[in-house]
Amino acid sequence: MAELHDVEEWLGALLSQLEPAARTKMLRDVARDVRRIQQGNITLQRSPDGTAWEPRRITARTKPGRIRRKMFAKLKTAKYLKAQANANVAEVAFVPAVQRLVRVHHYGLRDRVNRRGTEVKYAERPLLGISSEVDNLIQETLLRWLEG
Repeated sequence: MAELHDVEEWLGALLSQLEPAARTKMLRDVARDVRRIQQGNITLQRSPDGTAWEPRRITARTKPGRIRRKMFAKLKTAKYLKAQANANVAEVAFVPAVQRLVRVHHYGLRDRVNRRGTEVKYAERPLLGISSEVDNLIQETLLRWLEG
């Protein structure tokens, strides 16, 4: 968390040099690029730090070919994963309709499979986060905007 505060202070000093309209455009670019990186991580089924997610549990009912798509294939779409920006903030977040599902999987919490189903402890699969790749992207975008 300490490195996030350092980055925030560094960005705040540089962002104050831009006009509000230019900041909005720059932060929109940053949010769009960060969302693209997060979507790539979800596609590759890996955490923001690059480690692979724990695979789905294999049960007696699981047969080869039953699972038609990878985990969270729909969650990574622009319909559910939104990138927003204004003059002060760039944000990449899931829409409120799926935030409970995302929270359960991101932190590895317990949840019911269906309304009256059994309670299951899900594996921790971080969906969003800051990595060195994201940090470098933010720095490059900011420097590109400050150069003109």
